[in-house]
Amino acid sequence: MSNWLEHSVQIEVDASVDLVWSLWSDLEQMPQWMKWIDSVKILEEDRDLSRWKLATSGLNFTWLSRITKLVHHQIIQWESVDGLPNRGAIRFYDRGEQGSIVKLTVAYSAPGFLLQLMDNLFVGRIVESTLHADMERFRVYALQAKDQVSEPTT
Repeated sequence: MSNWLEHSVQIEVDASVDLVWSLWSDLEQMPQWMKWIDSVKILEEDRDLSRWKLATSGLNFTWLSRITKLVHHQIIQWESVDGLPNRGAIRFYDRGEQGSIVKLTVAYSAPGFLLQLMDNLFVGRIVESTLHADMERFRVYALQAKDQVSEPTT
């Protein structure tokens, strides 16, 4: 038995939507800023499928995820097709010269044994805190990429 929990976090990034899109849409790079994601591997036989591994606090989960909607510079939506049940979307909002807004929504089916150990509110606080930290790491990652792109080559 499990319950679905959902969380949304968003950040503003002083970088173009083109840059933040290109960084985020390279799923295999996600462990660079998402501390709890150990690895992401795009399947060669179907580029819409990716194998994910989550490792945190001694817990390890894997799942196969499918991209269900992809609109360039706007949204990447996914859902798991096996393993840890989850779904969500990353949305990109172009603010012109003010940069971009990136909003992540994640829903997952928490295993019953985990919810027996901790209540939903406690689990939710841990996940939201982790997601906020991950999004802050993404902001730093994007700004570093922006600086590298804007540095003149000699």
